Amino acid sequence: MYIDSDTIMTAAALLTALVTLCGALIAVYKWYARQNRQDVDIAKIKEEQCLLTYGILACLDGLQQLGCNHTVPETRAKIEKHINKAAHEQGE
Repeated sequence: MYIDSDTIMTAAALLTALVTLCGALIAVYKWYARQNRQDVDIAKIKEEQCLLTYGILACLDGLQQLGCNHTVPETRAKIEKHINKAAHEQGE
């Protein structure tokens, strides 16, 4: 069997196509894995924000009990309204 330039070019084209296909598949897999990591990170951030919001609400409640009534009741009401609105949006 004689290997001429056409055979070499065909083999090189096939090898290039395989490498390109594998590279594309690896890129898609990495993108999918990154999306999953981002979903987990977003869930953690949302949980942390929820805890922080409840902590701020508790602090405002304590300030209101101590008599700080300037903007504390207004802010407390806004936060409670936001929490209720968010809870109803998640339930839908």
